[in-house]
Formats: sequence, structure tokens, C-alpha cells
Amino acid sequence: MNMKTLNIVGAGRAGRTLARLWFEQGVFAIQCVLNRTPASAREAIAFIGAGSACASAQDMRLADVWLIATPDGEITRAAQALAASGLLRVGNVVFQLSGATPSRELSAVFNADVCVASAHPLKSFADAAEARRTFAGTYCATEGSAAALAVLRPAFEQIGAHVNEIDPQFKIVYHAASVMVCNYLTALMEAGLQCYEKAGLPRATASAMMEPLVRETVDNVFRLGTVKALTGPIARGDHAVVARQLAALHEFDPSIGEVYRSLGVMAVNLSRDQGGASTQSLDATARALAHSQVRPSQ
Repeated sequence: MNMKTLNIVGAGRAGRTLARLWFEQGVFAIQCVLNRTPASAREAIAFIGAGSACASAQDMRLADVWLIATPDGEITRAAQALAASGLLRVGNVVFQLSGATPSRELSAVFNADVCVASAHPLKSFADAAEARRTFAGTYCATEGSAAALAVLRPAFEQIGAHVNEIDPQFKIVYHAASVMVCNYLTALMEAGLQCYEKAGLPRATASAMMEPLVRETVDNVFRLGTVKALTGPIARGDHAVVARQLAALHEFDPSIGEVYRSLGVMAVNLSRDQGGASTQSLDATARALAHSQVRPSQ
């Protein structure tokens, strides 16, 4: 069986990492690479180890599979340029890597003869060389046409990915989940650092103090699950402490108080499932959280 050919539109860190892995594993024959500039395309090709630089979509060759790995805001424009090139053939697969943009936005550009999909690797591509080295074991969320996924699933699995299909109707919710457990976790730890500093601790000392607590908590979540991993005043149903903390945080920084309140509501539900605190104490905690919402300024 002949190896399928792959053309790439937008070979940034993610695109070139995947292309290099597919080239090394003999999954795809890498052909044309189209980037913002010929120089960046040549740089990508040097990393991949294969391919040829193209100045426009019209300069690209026919291919079996087309990867659009541009930033989200450029996906539709890149797809439109590809559709206008006249290079697509019946049965071609066109896919993108966005975690937030569903593949149906590609379907709106191409005719029904082209198979479209999306595959989002849940991984940081801050450094392409490091991402290539550590890619095996990465989870990838896919959605799209069955014909496209029949090509992409084995392609990702051959480079060590765990592939799962998601509901495209709720793809933006999937991506929001990734943002919360990654980006917002970082922001939450910053909020904690600011509170430690308010209590008089130097930032470096606060960071050192909270590191073992954060690491133990994360380990417990993945070892025990969120319900059993929950500890602290809400797990105990200590509504008086929760109310005092809320009042203090609202006085210190209302935005941090609102973070505490919002996450506290979810923690109450976890505590109910845990079953250690009484219903009465958790009801009182829920009331304390509900009555302490940040009021908009007049």
C-alpha cells in the first residue's frame, strides 16, 4: 500500500512537531509546507526533515491529506484559499488542530467530496523539539467525518497518542475545561500567592510553602478522585470559617473573593458526595457562599 501524502498549511510548533513524528514513523510522506513566509517554511522543513516550501496554496501539489495548523483565527481563511486552489480531490482529508473550533467550519468551506475533521493534541507545544521528545502518551480529542477519522486515528496512534472522540456540539466546553485545569490553575495559584503575601509572607517563601500542598493535592485527585481528595473547611462543613474567609477576601480583593465563592459552591457539592459533613452544616455553608456574592460597584 502506498504511503499517504501530507501537505501542511501553517507549520508552527504544533504542525512541525506532528509532521516530524509522522515522517520519522513513516506514517505520511511529507510534501508541501506553506507558512507565512518562505523563510519560516524552510525553517519548518529543516526541523521536519522533509518537504518543500511553497509561496501560496496554488503552488502546492496534490495530496491525500491536508493539515491546516494555523492559529484559530486564520483557519477559515486558510481553508478558503485551499478550496479556491482547485487542488482538492474526492476523498481527500482536510483537518485542523484547534481545540475550540469545530470541524464543521471546514465543512462550510469544502464540498461534500472532501472529508473534514479536527484533532486536538492536549499538550503544550512551547518547544517543538521537547514536544517531539515527549509526545508519546499525549491525549488527542478528535471529531469529524468517519472517513477522515478512519485515516487520522491510526496516524496519531502510530506516533504514540491516545485518541478519543468528542461531541463537536460541545467542543468549546471541552476546550474551556483544558483552559481551567491548565491556565486557570496557574491563575488560582497566583491568587493564593497574593493572599499569602497579604499575610506577610515573602513571595519566595510562600511559593516554597505551597508547593508540597499543591503537589499532594494534585496527586490525591488523580489517585483518589475529586470527591475523596477534597479536604478543608467545606469538606468538614465548617460554615463559620468559610463565612469569615469570604468576608476577609472581599475586603482584601473582591475578585479573589469571587473566585473563592464560585469554587466554594462546587466544593459544597463535592462535600455532599463525600458524605463526611452533615447536611445542615453544608446547607449553612451554601447559604454563606450565596449571601457573600460580590456586589457590582454603583
